Amino acid sequence: MAHKQQRFDPYDMNGGTCVAIAGADYCVIAADTRMSTGYSILTRDYSKLCKLADKCIMASGGFQADVKALQKALSAKHLIYQHQHGKQVSCPAMGQLLSNTLYYKRFFPYYAFNVLGGLDNEGKGCVYTYDAVGSYERVGYSAQGSGSTLIMPVLDNQLKSPSPLLLPAVDAVTPLSEAEAIDLVKDVFASATERDIYTGDRLEIMIVNAAGTRTEYVELRKD
Repeated sequence: MAHKQQRFDPYDMNGGTCVAIAGADYCVIAADTRMSTGYSILTRDYSKLCKLADKCIMASGGFQADVKALQKALSAKHLIYQHQHGKQVSCPAMGQLLSNTLYYKRFFPYYAFNVLGGLDNEGKGCVYTYDAVGSYERVGYSAQGSGSTLIMPVLDNQLKSPSPLLLPAVDAVTPLSEAEAIDLVKDVFASATERDIYTGDRLEIMIVNAAGTRTEYVELRKD
């Protein structure tokens, strides 16, 4: 009789796609609202965006239980910071905090693929993209999640940055206006939804600028 080996797998992949685009004075962060496991849709109305500060939004794909744990950890650290310093964490500082938080768990990592967007201390748009163990980079645009391999080539084609020697990473922004960036996000999600079964139902878009934060919704394919 053959022995059956038991395996413990603490992770699940719940799909979802996130995109962020930074501009000269704005940042657009978007994600779909479908949460799946395998070929089953668990819910069609699940927000993958988390407002960590007034001008800092995190979008996350992957295992949503780990995403929730990560959001709670960052929110708690941000609350402590506000009590101690009497002000909110800036988006670049939150970018470093997220990197440290992910790296601290590198031997049993959060199965979460994150993109962080908002405004920096000068009011410029900033986007930080991460891997699962905290390596990160400031970029002009990024995509994470199950549909990222479909979306990134389109963003590269439309927004390809000059050489890093000509455009320092600290000032990485796209040349688009805010309205153009929103339209581009809508287009790439409509395209990804056609090919990725884990992306769909509804698109949630958060726009951060000097006036504050606002949210828009767009319906996507539901099959």
